[in-house]
Amino acid sequence: MTPMREFIELMRERSEVIDVEEQPSGEFDAPKMASTTNSLLFFHHLSGGRGVMNVTATRKALSLALGVEEKEMGMRLSRASYQGSVVREENLPMGRADLSRIPAMKFFPGDAGKYLTAGIVFSRYQGVENASIHRMLILDRERVAARLVEGRHTYTLHQEALSREEELPVAVAIGVHPAVTFASCTRVPKGKELPFAAELLGGEIRVHQCQNGVRVPEAEIVLEGYIGRETAEEGPFVDITGTYDSVRIQPVIRFTGMHTAKDCIYHSILPGGNEHRILMGVPYEPVIFRAVSGVTEARNVVLTTGGCGYLHAVIQIKKSTQGDAKNAIMAAFAAHTSLKHVVVVDEDIDPADPEEVEFALATRVRGDQDIMVVTGARGSSLDPCRLGDGTNVKVGVDATMVLGREDEFLRAGW
Repeated sequence: MTPMREFIELMRERSEVIDVEEQPSGEFDAPKMASTTNSLLFFHHLSGGRGVMNVTATRKALSLALGVEEKEMGMRLSRASYQGSVVREENLPMGRADLSRIPAMKFFPGDAGKYLTAGIVFSRYQGVENASIHRMLILDRERVAARLVEGRHTYTLHQEALSREEELPVAVAIGVHPAVTFASCTRVPKGKELPFAAELLGGEIRVHQCQNGVRVPEAEIVLEGYIGRETAEEGPFVDITGTYDSVRIQPVIRFTGMHTAKDCIYHSILPGGNEHRILMGVPYEPVIFRAVSGVTEARNVVLTTGGCGYLHAVIQIKKSTQGDAKNAIMAAFAAHTSLKHVVVVDEDIDPADPEEVEFALATRVRGDQDIMVVTGARGSSLDPCRLGDGTNVKVGVDATMVLGREDEFLRAGW
């Protein structure tokens, strides 16, 4: 049983799996279903095979995958050592690449076409490895246009290969254990994605080597190939905010081989859905936790799904001086430059509970004293409110009790 299938069964034991036995009849039926539930959807008869969506669409599911308590994720992950063991197994046999065999989806009417959204791009060049998720527009049976964000590691490795008049060898793994997906979404020290995944899985991960030298963990589907100088239009595509990202000229990945597990299960992430938001936001929580811990006593960090999993943070602290919350706000903005709004709360407020956070805003905030507004700061390229120069306005809210007056703010209880 593959690692993804083991996790699906673990979710099934907790009644978190919805089996969809009938084949969706409409083009957008599967994405629509994924948008109406956070349960793991197992489609047994997609056009082209089996598939799953919403694998980790809740913090509960992700905590199960990582083996970490929900309320401790930021703290525990901030202490990662990235020292897990990567054990090489036998080489992976490859057949002919044929993307038509994969039940890839077009998610929204305005999309440019069918996209791979949960494919982890593993690359290796000059002894340096990387793993990260990139959306990929299917062009034909053997090629995709991949959105390689400028400055990210896959982009820099590709540029280095081109500077030497070479292609970048890659392998795309689809249908891995969610801990591997999470590790590939996390900003880690260079080349440490696989050791981090191993650490999350208990200390060890087994990998296979493709014919082009790239190492991949066990997956339902593996596509082997190269990124050269060929480019193509990529987009429109719905991103994290649920709005369309722009059309860009992006590199093409040419696949030369394909390996599939028997009766393979395809993994698809709904763009702008909760799984997308969880995987975008939670990997930044330990980064923010470490930064805030440098200025005050951090207790928890949550990037909210209502804030697109990326733009809003709620930070729980234990205050020792009156200015701690504002220092925490500044540290958070510096740690995750795409943050737009930050709310800092006390230990008695659950940062993952929107009603609790709103209570803190209602009873512990004075607008003239507790709100910080920062103009002209770098913002997220995904935010429709950004200005043409990429700047935006950031707001931080100190929703903590005034030191020395805590008895005036505490709620009655038993």
